[in-house]
Amino acid sequence: MPKRTIVTMPGDGIGNQVMPEALRVLDAIGFEAEYVHADIGWECWRNEGNALPERTVELLRKHKVGLFGAITSKPKKEAEAELIPALKGKGHQYFSPIVSMRQIFNLDVCMRPCLSFPGNPLNFIRKKPSGGYEEPHVNVVVFRQNTEGLYAGVEWTNPPEQVLAGLRIHPKFKPFEKVPPDEMAISVRIITRPAARRICEAAFRHAAKFGYKFVTICEKPNVLRETSGMMEEIAKEVQRQYPHIPLWSTNIDAQTMWLTKNPEDYGVIVASNLFGDVISDAFAGLVGGLGFAASGNIGEEVAVFEPTHGSAPKYAELAPPIVNPIAMILSAAMMLDHIGETEKSLNIRKAIAAVVAEGKVRTYDMMRLPGGAKAIAQGAASTVEMTDAILEKIGSSVESAYAVSSRT
Repeated sequence: MPKRTIVTMPGDGIGNQVMPEALRVLDAIGFEAEYVHADIGWECWRNEGNALPERTVELLRKHKVGLFGAITSKPKKEAEAELIPALKGKGHQYFSPIVSMRQIFNLDVCMRPCLSFPGNPLNFIRKKPSGGYEEPHVNVVVFRQNTEGLYAGVEWTNPPEQVLAGLRIHPKFKPFEKVPPDEMAISVRIITRPAARRICEAAFRHAAKFGYKFVTICEKPNVLRETSGMMEEIAKEVQRQYPHIPLWSTNIDAQTMWLTKNPEDYGVIVASNLFGDVISDAFAGLVGGLGFAASGNIGEEVAVFEPTHGSAPKYAELAPPIVNPIAMILSAAMMLDHIGETEKSLNIRKAIAAVVAEGKVRTYDMMRLPGGAKAIAQGAASTVEMTDAILEKIGSSVESAYAVSSRT
């Protein structure tokens, strides 16, 4: 079987620290691939006026699968100020490269698993009525529509007259008619039936494949009657294809309350772009935070897998690096699932679970320490040491499997 080619995009800041650790784990698990580096992120923006160069787009178009680290994003004026002099005033606009990738390749299905590893000191716990504490097991997968909604980028500051003319036909715009355009900013929430149907179908397929008891549509149809209303309507249509899987409907604001009351009651959740972003981060906070949060951006041809944390520039120059590599490693495991290497991905998750349960090796976030140079001296494991511990568990499992096969 020929080796696969994986496009690696470390990006900015700690992306350059966690990406090599994920590749070490992939090598240890026996995944054979050629890794092609691709430029992306802030330095590309500063020097080229484009955070996602066309050469990187072409690599993804050719090889179909990418691993992405992290990028730095800054507000419009700050971004323009950091362009090299030759590019300033030339009309360049900063766009998030991950958002651009999602739109270029229609990576409209975002999958974000939120799984608690027993023994993680960052897991959500609650007080029992009878006294003492309990730790509910959280096993939630959020399916977030990835290309539309408020993140589609259809927005204006000082909107042109054509836009205002269209808005004036809506009776709800009347209170804004006397506001000067240069005192106004507008963002448009766009939901289309095909994209809503695809994300709902992905959620129900996953629930059926892995035995989840129900799917939850998390929106706000009582207020956003047209857009959230369409999401809920299509979820109901898709549910008819899966009569054995009930559909629950929750409002985004209520869901953020309920997830801290009974997170174990939820399994597969589907939502539009912004609401999916919010609810997946909220659930991630119950299972260890962004150090454990992985994500897959999946289209019909191309897929890109990433941790959901940012570039954390204040940690990027620390030596040794201290950030938790588990989210990046779990992203690599998601990539293996996507390409059919499920046994290897399962072994990675088992190794992580074993390290977490053992509790001997913990990064600064797992010890609830402030991030910084002093964390190592206070007993925190470095980025490399955490990966070493995971590799040791992988090695032990491989040796055990070899011993069993030799006896048989």
